[in-house]
Amino acid sequence: MSVDLDKYFARVGWDGGRAPTLATLRALQYAHVLAVPFENIDVVMGTVPSLDVADLEAKIVTGSRGGYCFEQNTLFAAVLEQLGYGVARHTGRVRVNARPGEIRPRTHLVLVVRVPGADGTDGTGGVPGADYLADVGFGSADGLLEPLPMIPGLVREGRGRRHRLVLEEADAPVPVWVLEARHGDEWRELVSFTLDPAPAPDINIANWYVATHPRSPFRRLFAQRTLPAGHLSLDGTRLTRTANDGTVTVEELDGAEGVRAALESEFGITPPPGLHLGH
Repeated sequence: MSVDLDKYFARVGWDGGRAPTLATLRALQYAHVLAVPFENIDVVMGTVPSLDVADLEAKIVTGSRGGYCFEQNTLFAAVLEQLGYGVARHTGRVRVNARPGEIRPRTHLVLVVRVPGADGTDGTGGVPGADYLADVGFGSADGLLEPLPMIPGLVREGRGRRHRLVLEEADAPVPVWVLEARHGDEWRELVSFTLDPAPAPDINIANWYVATHPRSPFRRLFAQRTLPAGHLSLDGTRLTRTANDGTVTVEELDGAEGVRAALESEFGITPPPGLHLGH
């Protein structure tokens, strides 16, 4: 199943060239993150989101909805492959607020992208011979806005956010990569992953686990949106606005009607019928 690229580009507001270059990859990732909100409405309604590309296109592109990591990165990978990039899918463990030594399940999907013929000399700061970590589905205020070279320890600033990759257990048969974001004077771990392949059945199982496990955090309503001037986060009835200068304001919405109004006006999401809001 192929994606209607004209409709996808219109959805994310991209009108640039379609050659599979590093510049195109950077611009597309940023456009997607700005245009498509992170949200888990289907899970809250008791449905396991489909990862079929046709269903994702109908939901996110035609239906102007959002999705969480498995949905958004699956769609983005399909778009990139149609454009001519090489894309490998890998599952990861979210480390945000993890306790020391805690091993969480693989509930995140990341992409490692190969730019055809990339030699780092295109004037965009590319790294010769490097693959790039791409992720349009992390959702948080410190997620990647641009692809990050797969070079351990290399610090990159993209759109005001600073990231690096740290390689743990470098001598192990399957080394662990950790994506970190800079917060003030410290680095914070976001997600860890390995480069062993994640075929579709494994991704589908992880998607099912996230959507159905009784203790999954996604069983309550979440929505996040990245804006040029900051970030929005909706957790139940609590709406948090984070400006690029770090200023944070929190608003407690007025029940179901307040949540519905925020989804529509702030996140560009029209909640489907039957969604019970405000919890």
